[in-house]
Amino acid sequence: MTSSDAFRPFLDELADAAIKATIPHFRAQNAVENKLSSGFDPVTVADRQAEKDMRALINARFPDHGILGEEYGPENLNAENVWVLDPIDGTRAFITGLPTWGTLIGLTTNGKPSLGMMVQPYVNERYAGDGSSAWYTGPLGDRTLQTRACSQLSDAILFTTTPALFTAEERPVYDAIEADVKLARYGTDCYGYCMVAAGLADAVIESGLQAYDIVALVPIIEGAGGVVTSWTGGSPANGGRILASGCAELHEILLKRLSKVG
Repeated sequence: MTSSDAFRPFLDELADAAIKATIPHFRAQNAVENKLSSGFDPVTVADRQAEKDMRALINARFPDHGILGEEYGPENLNAENVWVLDPIDGTRAFITGLPTWGTLIGLTTNGKPSLGMMVQPYVNERYAGDGSSAWYTGPLGDRTLQTRACSQLSDAILFTTTPALFTAEERPVYDAIEADVKLARYGTDCYGYCMVAAGLADAVIESGLQAYDIVALVPIIEGAGGVVTSWTGGSPANGGRILASGCAELHEILLKRLSKVG
């Protein structure tokens, strides 16, 4: 048993808390606040309540652990185990009634993503992994997650939440990759990564991510047989420019293309 195995049941407790906090506010015409003075970064009472409730559970059960959350910031980040929380990944989907948002619950152990879950409360799906295995529970029954082989860019299905994520320097490189794949889809947020883990898509390319956007998803994809790195092949744990692939061969092809960005 690895150290993260002991925390696996706790993932579901945190997921239950997130569901209780978010579902009453979904498609309920709640007020939306903007966190930016220039631009639009929405937050709702559901974001804040879900993170508050998950933090309370962590602090009560594991007071020596750290927490990094999108809404309430960091605490005890020098701890061996740090929970990384995004109460609603895909707030834009949430406020427009689309069920492609999810709660991200991640754990880092000595700085490395070691356990993660994406729970989608509305459709009652949970995707989870520990880096060596990955699993699904939901309306389709309990299943093991497994990525698929894809060694040709022309055969690949690619996701990104929106090309607007990319800077002026990044966008041409992304566009050239998109032009060479079989199919590209937008608006996926955390769901895109889970579909790669489930073997239904082949890669996600994104930029400008925070740690809480990706930490929970790394053990899921890696546990299903995939690869997640920065665009330079480094650790994805701190966010930034992220590439997730279901197949190591495809990952190397994409890294060579993405390395053209300075």
